[in-house]
Amino acid sequence: MSNSKQERKQYGVKIIGVGSSVPPTVLSNDDMAKMVETTDEWIQTRTGIRSRHVLSGDEMLTDLGIEAAKQALVMAGIDGSDIDLIIVATTTPDERYPAMASRIQTAIGSTKSFGFDLALACTGFVAALITAEQFIRSGMAKKALVLGADAHSRVMDWSDRNTCVLFGDAAGAVVLEASEDFDGFLANDGNLDGSKADELHADYNLVNCPILPQPTPRNPYVQMNGREVFKFAVGVVPSSIRQTLENAGETLEDIDTLVLHQANIRIMDAMNERLGIPREKMVINLDKYGNTSAASVPLALDEAVRNGQIQNGNRVMTCGFGGGLAWASSYFIWSGPSFEKIAYIQPAQEGGRA
Repeated sequence: MSNSKQERKQYGVKIIGVGSSVPPTVLSNDDMAKMVETTDEWIQTRTGIRSRHVLSGDEMLTDLGIEAAKQALVMAGIDGSDIDLIIVATTTPDERYPAMASRIQTAIGSTKSFGFDLALACTGFVAALITAEQFIRSGMAKKALVLGADAHSRVMDWSDRNTCVLFGDAAGAVVLEASEDFDGFLANDGNLDGSKADELHADYNLVNCPILPQPTPRNPYVQMNGREVFKFAVGVVPSSIRQTLENAGETLEDIDTLVLHQANIRIMDAMNERLGIPREKMVINLDKYGNTSAASVPLALDEAVRNGQIQNGNRVMTCGFGGGLAWASSYFIWSGPSFEKIAYIQPAQEGGRA
């Protein structure tokens, strides 16, 4: 990847493909009740979640990312060798390094691409989408693969019913490309409030050199102040969406589909009430997958495209929010195929693609 001064040109950007993948193992709310004091009714009433997919045995998050990437490439009608930028949003990679982007690059046959991972928890995918857009708009990349992938089942305290019932594992991906005659990205917004970072975090258990004093042991699992996260989300997300629309010169009525981070049905209902957007314009699938962190927005986007809820030319508002505490919104026109044109679509499988 290179971009000399002579080559600099502003390009339009559009999304032309999306894909997703979940592990085959499903944990129902009744399964959760075998591990912690809870019930299906308690979980559904407070979260809207009925089940979640989780990794098992030697299954890897990277493999979910590879499958999601391949699905997105097929929909886009291009090969992995056409990709020159890969950004993976994840905070739960299989290995500390190399970046998951490196593993994805090799698996899809993208031999000339630049890439990196981006860690911003549940906001990660939207932040990565905005980042890839800037690379393409500046001319530094022509076709980009953006993934959101997380496996919070592996950083979860399975004895804590306030967190373990919420999360699932998944990966989702989109393909972006440069355009000289069309610009599908209408506006973005993002922000960060690090003063509240401790309200939702997961620590590493650190180890010093063995001849030196060791650090105080830390809790390596997800820790969340649910009440504060709720207040944060219902406060900043509607404001971010309104700001994004203002940046685009449009209004709430112009949105065809709203794809929010799938965190909790109570949060989503509160946002919906504040925005006044009809419920039928919202994509909601957390009942089947739970909170899949950076994967939740592309997972929901993929499902909405494949079931016909999102059609070519629709205006789509996305918003991610969570650990950081961070939030970001991206407003774009769906430029990929509509459902009836995706000839290779198969019925949803128990595992594999969502």
